[in-house]
Amino acid sequence: MKKRKLIALIMCLAMAMMTFAGCGGSDADKASSDAGSASTSAAGDAAGYPVKVKNYDRDVVVEKMPEKVLTLGPNCTELFVALGLGDKVIGRSLVNHSRGPLDEYKEEVDKIKELNHSSATREAILSSGADFIYTLDWEIGEEGLVIEEVEKKGMNVLVNQAKSLEDQYEEIRAIGKIFQIEDKAEEFIKGQQDRIKAVEDKVKDQEPVKVLVYDSGNDGVFTCSGTNFETLLIGLAGGKNVFEDQTEKDWITVSYEEAIKREPDVILIHDYDSPSVEEKKKEIKTNPVLSKLDCVKKDKFATIELESVLPGDRMAYTVEKLAKAFYPDLFE
Repeated sequence: MKKRKLIALIMCLAMAMMTFAGCGGSDADKASSDAGSASTSAAGDAAGYPVKVKNYDRDVVVEKMPEKVLTLGPNCTELFVALGLGDKVIGRSLVNHSRGPLDEYKEEVDKIKELNHSSATREAILSSGADFIYTLDWEIGEEGLVIEEVEKKGMNVLVNQAKSLEDQYEEIRAIGKIFQIEDKAEEFIKGQQDRIKAVEDKVKDQEPVKVLVYDSGNDGVFTCSGTNFETLLIGLAGGKNVFEDQTEKDWITVSYEEAIKREPDVILIHDYDSPSVEEKKKEIKTNPVLSKLDCVKKDKFATIELESVLPGDRMAYTVEKLAKAFYPDLFE
């Protein structure tokens, strides 16, 4: 009897130990499973990286999803918002060159802090904590902060310097690839292409309007050359930059006498910062040379926001706006 009880007790103890061991094994398995899940999640977050894109003559390699972006230029900022990436932008610059974002992007753009109201300073960029910069080419270069310096700080740089629509589309595709929104980028590009083509089709039989771009005046007219992105937009809208034959650099100063020789049909005034458009009109009308132009006597002026002639998200918007100014009867 005692022997039977002893055997039963031993069996119970053995079963209890097996049960305990089994429970311990479950916890270990769970921990292993959790670790595996975390590893899978981390791998998922890094999927698709590193990403390599071509930025004109540079190869840009991005090791992981950028989370803190600087957009140096109002056109750069608005493009990021247009692509649904506004929540990643921690600072923007050149707000003084802006007349404000387009209505559909205003609320989100206005939420983004100003890194600098005008050009971004070297100190502000280096201390920003950013890991990615999308910048106008004249906001980063030899004078002050250079790309190599910010790259050493762990910031990737994509430069905005398009000379053609395809250049800008490739910049948008690069952003799409880096931020894993390639479908969104292609959708945006398609929308721009369709809208621009609609304008081209409407003005194709019209005589091109001769356009003098007036950014500012002092010892002559500060205007854009044939290599400037603005000249391309003017052409797509049915105009012709009267200084499109000048190709030595994007922005040039021409004499008042040379401007009057080109006999423009309309003067396109850049609207930004100061002086105001009305003040610029007054400068032109009181200028002893420019005031002789027929287009000035007939008050043939058009205006465009400076940020709208920079490569970015406003290509179609600008072509549409310029075409309506050049051919008001056609777009009634």
